[in-house]
Order: sequence, then structure tokens, then C-alpha cells
Amino acid sequence: MKTIYKLFSFLLLFYIPAMLISCGNATTEAAAEEHHDEEENTVELTPEQIKTAGVEFGKVEQKQISGTIKVNGLLDVPPQQLVSVSAPLGGFLKSTVLLQGSRVVKGQLIAVIENPEYIQLQQDYLEAKNQFEFAQADYERQQELAKENVNAQKTLQQAKTTYQSWVAKRNGLLAKLKLINVDIASLETGAISSTSNIYSTINGFVTEVNVNIGKFVNPSDILFEIVDTEHLHAELIIFEKDVRKIKIGQKVRFTLANETKERKATVYLIGREISSDRTIRIHCHIDKEDKDLLPGMYLKAIVETGGALVAALPDEAIIDFQGKKYVFIKVKEEHSHEKDNHVEESKESAEHKEEGQHFMMQEITVGNSELGYTEVTLSEGWNIENEVVIKGAYAILSKMKNSEEEGHAH
Repeated sequence: MKTIYKLFSFLLLFYIPAMLISCGNATTEAAAEEHHDEEENTVELTPEQIKTAGVEFGKVEQKQISGTIKVNGLLDVPPQQLVSVSAPLGGFLKSTVLLQGSRVVKGQLIAVIENPEYIQLQQDYLEAKNQFEFAQADYERQQELAKENVNAQKTLQQAKTTYQSWVAKRNGLLAKLKLINVDIASLETGAISSTSNIYSTINGFVTEVNVNIGKFVNPSDILFEIVDTEHLHAELIIFEKDVRKIKIGQKVRFTLANETKERKATVYLIGREISSDRTIRIHCHIDKEDKDLLPGMYLKAIVETGGALVAALPDEAIIDFQGKKYVFIKVKEEHSHEKDNHVEESKESAEHKEEGQHFMMQEITVGNSELGYTEVTLSEGWNIENEVVIKGAYAILSKMKNSEEEGHAH
């Protein structure tokens, strides 16, 4: 038992110091690694270097910056300015002079449709007109006789019913003839035609021609499409997160694909339905009409959402490095007054050590820019009193990268 006890005591004496040494080494390595990570984002400049680089300091300020939203969209026309032309009663296309791109004016003859059924329709109308006039005269005569109690009440009712039936038939046929633009005055003189004229109902340009001479078209077929390009509007696609920023009357600046010319528009309608891709359509009136614009053209736009008081820094304070935005913060130097009796610096080290200023590179998120200032989003833990380098930031970045390269070389 004594032997076992002595062996156990020996192991404890050996193991505990070894464990303490191991823990100490791990703590030292972790601290060294953390210190190394901090040094990667910091750089020290001497007073002389700061002066040479023209470094100036400032703080985050509250600035009135106009907000903007970048969106895509296309040119479109209101439904009232886009006309699909068809033949209401069908028939064969006898003639037309329209081609895609042709300009037409309201009331212009754009096509002639031929259909033998038009002849029968006009004959039916003339017959109904004659029967109507006869029934009208008979009804009026029966009314006069009824006043003198000469005829029976039943005869008057029959005359009235016949008259009303021919009124309905004549009016129905007259409405059909108006659909195919028949000249009623000429028809009532006996001029019957097998053709129907089609006229343009708006000014504009022909965008589609879907027929050719001799082709039979049904009432549901679209012969032509005509667009009034003087009333185009810009339809923009806005993401759900930005909808609350959009108001009626806001100004929009847009450019067409492969163009640099900037045009202006005004928001006049905001959609009320969110699509499956979480976007909403808004419509904008183009401030200055342009006849060169065509429906369907793609565009890129900037919506001006109005000014707001935001945290901002001068543009010179923000540097772009490896696709991210950064600023340099002036690090407050902490001077320790503790004395270490076990460590003494040599005179040689003291001579080479020159006191300087440390700067830390801090990543930021930027927003809109205006009049030399850019909106910045501050990270958590940012002290509003931090001094930021507002001039000479790129010189400090260059110094930091050079120091890193020298460190790697050694």
C-alpha cells in the first residue's frame, strides 16, 4: 500500500504542472491569434506620415439626402390608346393598304370586308322598314277608329302588337347595319352593297397586321392593332419592400436600353396587387411626349422618393476595397501606468520605437448620395463620437497594405 501511495503522489506531481503549462500555452496562442486578427484591420502612422497624407478627421453627421430607388420597367400604353380592329360580322378581306408602322388618323378607311350575307341583311332591313311603316299607319288608324267606337278593342291591340314587333325588328337590323358601317341613307334609296368599310377610331401607328387580301376572318379575329404613341406611359416594377416609399406625384428619371439620354416622368398610379415575385407595378406619365418611343421598350429608372435626415459621411471618407465599403476610425490610444519589474526595454529598442496614431478599418453599408455626402448605416457598437478619417483614407489603406506585405515577406 505504501508503494502504491508513493506512485500515485509522483504521478500527480508530474501531471498537474504539465496540464498548467499546456493551458497556459493555449491561452497564449488564442490571445496571439486574436491580436493578429485585430492587427490585420489596423495600421499605425507617425505624425509625419499623417501630415504628408493630408489626413483630416470628422464625425458622422445628420444630413438631408434625397432618397432614390433604382428599378426596371418598360413602356406601355393605356387600354384607351391601344385598339384591336376586327370585322364585327366577319367576311373576306377585299382591300387594305396598311403595313406595320403605317400611320393612320381617326376616321381613315383602313380595310374593306366583303360578305354575301351583307346583301341579305340589307334586304331584310328594307323589308322590315316597309312593314314598320305599314304597321305604324295601321296602328294610328285603329287608334282613331277606337276613339269613335267603330272597331273592337281586340283589333286595336293586334295593330299595336304588330307595330311594336316591326319596330323591334327594324331597330335590330339597323343596329347590325351600323356595325358594318353601311350608309343607311344610300341604302334606303335602294343602293345595296356586299362590302363593309372599316375605319380607324384613333390616331396612331399600326403595330400588327394579321391578315392578307382574300383571307376570311371571323368576328373574333384581330385584323390590325393600332397604338396611339402620344400617350405612352412608363410601367415600373417595384419590390414589395420599397412600396411604402412610393407616392403619387414623385418624379422619375429613366433611360432606355442602349441609350444615355435621360427622360422624365411622374408617378400617377400605384398598383394594389402584389404579384407572385413580390413586386408591384406603378404607372408614370411621361412629362414630354416623344414620337420615337414605342410600346414594349425596356427601361431603367430612378424614382426620387424625397429627402430624409440620415447619418452621412463625406464621399472622400468612404473607400472601396475588394467590393466592400470601409472607413478608417481613429483609435483612442490607451496609456498604461503599470510598472513591470520583471521586464525592461533596452535603450536600442526605445530609440527605434516612434510613437504614432493607430487607425482601424471598419466595414460599413452605404445608401444614397447627394452634394458630396453619402448615407451610411452604422454597425452595432459604433460610437457616434468616433473620429473618422474624412481625407486621406486611401493613403492610409495603401500604408496598411504595404505593411502587411512587408510582414508576410519577413
